[in-house]
Amino acid sequence: MSDGGFVKVCTLGDVPDEGALGVEVGDTPVAVVRSEGEVYAISDICSHAEVNLSEGEVEDGTIECWLHGSCFELSSGKPINPPATQPVPTYAVKIDGDDVLVSLDTENS
Repeated sequence: MSDGGFVKVCTLGDVPDEGALGVEVGDTPVAVVRSEGEVYAISDICSHAEVNLSEGEVEDGTIECWLHGSCFELSSGKPINPPATQPVPTYAVKIDGDDVLVSLDTENS
C-alpha cells in the first residue's frame, strides 16, 4: 500500500467514458467507474447475485448489474431498485496525474 492506504490500480486511459474496469486491490474485487466526468471505486460484486458489476452498464452516476438489473449509486453504493436491497461498499479515489489510486480503508470512504 502507498500513502494513506491508496494504491495505484490503473490509469485514467484504462477506464472507459461512462464505463467500468474491474481490478483487484489485494484480494478485493473493485470496479473503477467513470460517469459524468467523475471517477468512482465501488465493490465489483453485486450485493444481490454476487456477479461482477464492472460488466454492467454505467449511466447517470449509476451502475447496473447485468444479471438482474439492480442499479447502484456510484457515490454511495446504495441500490436504487430491486432485486438488490443491500448497498455495496464504495472506496476513496485519488487521481495523481494519469494514475487512478484507490484506498480500501474505511476512514477514507
